[in-house]
Amino acid sequence: MKDGGMSRRALGALAVGGTAASLAGCAGPKDGDVRPKSRDFPKDFVWGTASAAFQTEGSPQADGRGASVWDVFQDQPGKIIDGSNAKIATDSYRRWAEDVDLVAGAGMGAYRFSISWSRVLPTGAGAVAQAGVDHYSRLVDRLLEKGVAPYATLFHWDLPQAIQDRGGWAARDSAKAFADYAALIGERLGDRLKRIIVLNEPAVHTVFGHVTGEHAPGLKDVALLGPVTHHMNLGQGMAIQALRAAHGDLSIGTTLALQPCRPAGGGLAFWNRLASDGLDALWNRAWLDPLLRGEYPDAMDEFLGDRVRPEDLTIIRQKVDFMGVNYYAPAYMRLAPLSPGRIKPADPPSGVELDAFGRHVDPSGLLEVLARLRTEYGNPPVFITENGCSDPFGDGRAIQADTFRIAFLRRHLQAVKAAMEAGSPVKGFFAWCLVDNWEWALGYRSKFGLVSHDLSSGERRPKASYAWYANLARSGVLPTAP
Repeated sequence: MKDGGMSRRALGALAVGGTAASLAGCAGPKDGDVRPKSRDFPKDFVWGTASAAFQTEGSPQADGRGASVWDVFQDQPGKIIDGSNAKIATDSYRRWAEDVDLVAGAGMGAYRFSISWSRVLPTGAGAVAQAGVDHYSRLVDRLLEKGVAPYATLFHWDLPQAIQDRGGWAARDSAKAFADYAALIGERLGDRLKRIIVLNEPAVHTVFGHVTGEHAPGLKDVALLGPVTHHMNLGQGMAIQALRAAHGDLSIGTTLALQPCRPAGGGLAFWNRLASDGLDALWNRAWLDPLLRGEYPDAMDEFLGDRVRPEDLTIIRQKVDFMGVNYYAPAYMRLAPLSPGRIKPADPPSGVELDAFGRHVDPSGLLEVLARLRTEYGNPPVFITENGCSDPFGDGRAIQADTFRIAFLRRHLQAVKAAMEAGSPVKGFFAWCLVDNWEWALGYRSKFGLVSHDLSSGERRPKASYAWYANLARSGVLPTAP
């Protein structure tokens, strides 16, 4: 990892690479709980669940699909913790109708999935793989037939390897290629696919994929932080323009992994604020500010250099119909004067409840994120596009009686309802995820699903959380206990 000459505030971006795995579940002391006045959600509130193409589809070479950066990354020794790959995953490229039936069978009104860029454009541009387009067309049609609204994400980290070979997101041309891909989807599917999410968690892809090297494409160069951030922002703006040109009636948004950035406590708590503010600028504001304010935070200046052309911020600041928020946990930061970088991730406060990743389970953090959108960013309509928790890490079977997951979802939905009562226009909630899938660098050791998936037999079994969530989707009333 390159960090020569890096400023203290900038090093906050590296902290996210330090999450520690533990064997904790999602249950424990109920610190951070939020109590709404009412547990009744509006009748038009959208209840859904989510998935991602590379984590679920499998069939990596079917129907002319091209390789993505994750196809290449997963085959490098030592990159995936359990040595697995996603070549089968949940086999959803072939079993997509079963996925739809699971969503519809639970009474959910929406399904969020992602489109594999290299499945429809094998080299990222040029010749179209019609069979790939037809796959997503069938999926959209089936969802609509079942009364389920499709929400499609255009980019969920699986950049075509051919685009990466031409410089990836560090190259400005990739923004134009992404816009062309968006135009294709708008033209081919926009008559039926009316809800589109442009990017998923671009901060994660930027930092984990290009600075810490823990995700594809596996690069470790802090100098990439500026160009990758800017070109993804620029590509998003151009994609929104292309989608609106293709179909004027689309509902378009984007999804960010927003998290409160908090200073660690102790004797350096005051100075640790420098670290947490730095992470906030590079993780949250580097994406919120250009889209919703037409500017970058000052902390990005040294990374962006002269890459921002006069017209770029106008292109980036596009009208969005909603903001997608993925929330799991707050981040804690501390100064580390004796370390090469002087800033490091910090452990959560002592005694708090932890999830399987060692992160603080804190529903109040979601309330904090939504309040920030309300007070600082014009209070846009919001969907919670991901929230959920994993089983304890391991190679065994999934926990079917997953009361810990029910408690996690219930407590975070309490925070959502409290935010709505405070004036946040939250329109829907997508539980992550539908079926236990391939969890990126963790392989199959992490299980988030409402439905389990046996890797040997392919059997899918709804868990207790699936039945609980189905009851919630049908009634719209949040129970007081699991």
